[in-house]
Amino acid sequence: MIDLRDIEAARARIADVAVRTPLVRLHGAEVPADTEIYLKLEALQPIGSFKIRGATNAIRTAPAQARGGGLVTASAGNMAQGVAWAGRELGLPATIAVPDHAPRAKLDAIERLGGQVVKLPYDEWWQAIVTSRVNGIEGLFVHPVQDEAVMAGNGTIGLEILDDLPDPDAIVIPFGGGGLTVGIASAIRAMQPDTKIYTAEPATGAALAGALAVDEPVEVDYTASFVDGSGSRRVLDAMWPRVRALVDGAFAVPIGDVAAAVRLLAARARVVAEGAGALATAAALAGRAGSGKVVCIVSGGNIDPAKLAEILRGGDS
Repeated sequence: MIDLRDIEAARARIADVAVRTPLVRLHGAEVPADTEIYLKLEALQPIGSFKIRGATNAIRTAPAQARGGGLVTASAGNMAQGVAWAGRELGLPATIAVPDHAPRAKLDAIERLGGQVVKLPYDEWWQAIVTSRVNGIEGLFVHPVQDEAVMAGNGTIGLEILDDLPDPDAIVIPFGGGGLTVGIASAIRAMQPDTKIYTAEPATGAALAGALAVDEPVEVDYTASFVDGSGSRRVLDAMWPRVRALVDGAFAVPIGDVAAAVRLLAARARVVAEGAGALATAAALAGRAGSGKVVCIVSGGNIDPAKLAEILRGGDS
């Protein structure tokens, strides 16, 4: 777990950058009976994603000497924007390694913030996440997942949820590498230990669901999809013990259900969610998180306009 004191310190440290996002109830006949679904709208952050919290906290806590050579990260797009945002604030160059399937909308956003994009094949990009370095590029590597300062920044979401809804029955969190899950779950476990913590992944890359099934990280089939901010071939070894100790279950969500959730969020809540941002809602709408008060983390809204239009017209991939 991340210490609650570190999460509370992160809230003060990033208060001038990260928006205190609203928690709003989702209404509609699609919501299961005996269930109240609440949306934590991280898509409303300045970069359209929760990643600004962890990136800012990690970079602001790093020694000035360590940051002096610039910033580096490996990201599908949203952490990249968080690092580029913080780099621009500090006058530091930011180099971002992205997988070759990263969506154009996220690449454009990185470049608008002054970040330099380096495209890598997926396996090479994943290796950068595993090793915490990008070959041939120097600078402070801000790990998108397993940096404790990043997780503490992410945990501020949990504090805000309990400020607004002190007694949630369950919280569903989109799972990519686990940094968001560990951060939020650490805050919730410290303050409201009876709340269930679930994760949601695309069925096309449900590494945590696969790991929990056999109680150890395993390789799973992975296929790239519009849910680019979540899903992988394997849970990071360094994150497995942290995640295993904090979660009550993991849901593998069909891509079609994610697309339907994107459409419903737009129609009912007037919220634009990217694929990963709609995962938790898709799981809750299917009744998988149980009844009562269920909080869904809408982690981001950075989706290509053309892909969003296709999904709103009924496309499922």
